[in-house]
Amino acid sequence: MYFYGIESVEKKKNKKVYILIIIVAVILMITAILGGIKMAEYMSTKKQLGMQDENLTEKQNNPQGNDDTLKNTKGLSEEQMQSIHTIYNSDEKRAFLTFDDGPSYSVTPKILDILKENNIKATFFVLGTMVKSNPEILKREYEEGHYIANHGYSHIYKKIYQNEKTVLEEYEKTNQLIQDALENPNYQSNVFRFPGGSVGGYYDEIKKKAKQILAQNNIAYLDWNALTYDADGASTKEEIMKNLKNTCGNQNSVVILMHDAPNKDLTAKTLQEVINYLKKQDYTFYSLYDIL
Repeated sequence: MYFYGIESVEKKKNKKVYILIIIVAVILMITAILGGIKMAEYMSTKKQLGMQDENLTEKQNNPQGNDDTLKNTKGLSEEQMQSIHTIYNSDEKRAFLTFDDGPSYSVTPKILDILKENNIKATFFVLGTMVKSNPEILKREYEEGHYIANHGYSHIYKKIYQNEKTVLEEYEKTNQLIQDALENPNYQSNVFRFPGGSVGGYYDEIKKKAKQILAQNNIAYLDWNALTYDADGASTKEEIMKNLKNTCGNQNSVVILMHDAPNKDLTAKTLQEVINYLKKQDYTFYSLYDIL
């Protein structure tokens, strides 16, 4: 009986040890699981922070903040095409500054300086011939966040309007030159401005057919509903401002036609007054990036 009692005590001791070991094992297992969960949460948070840092770096490297998907996608979506089609309709007051016939070495940098000082993004409808001559200026337009749109290659009516197909050919030739200047083989301008406007004139029928071809390629076209006549006789700042005020009128959404060709120094000299007037009229400045 005595030995039996000793054996029973030993068994009880061993049982307690086993139970203690199991408890410790369970605690360690729970701790490991909780630690694993915490580590997973930490790594997830670290990854998110890393992505935020990458996004911040991307914004710093790409200060214009434009969507690369938009810039490198050939053709616009149906919704984007509609945004261009309805650009003149808006409940808010917005002003799109657009410049045709550049980039030029003598005028465009002055315009870019003023836009930068005022933190305004504009839209440049560039000519292929001018892009070919001034690729570094086009690159500056792009790097400073302005929308690079397409105005064809020659601006010579009898060339671009030979037939409806030559319109697309000039568009594509200019788009290729833009890609070369930007050293980005994927860049797409996607928006075209007909030299002389999209309606009327001797080539009106060809323009109508060209619009259909552009639409088939998901390329939008855009005219204007306000202008300064800086390419049609305005020879003083006063004339430019008078024309701007008259053509803007009471419209909420204005697409303003101006030019940055080599002989349009007056446009650059008057631009700050144009901006001041539009600000006074409570317009917010937009580029095409803001609606696409």
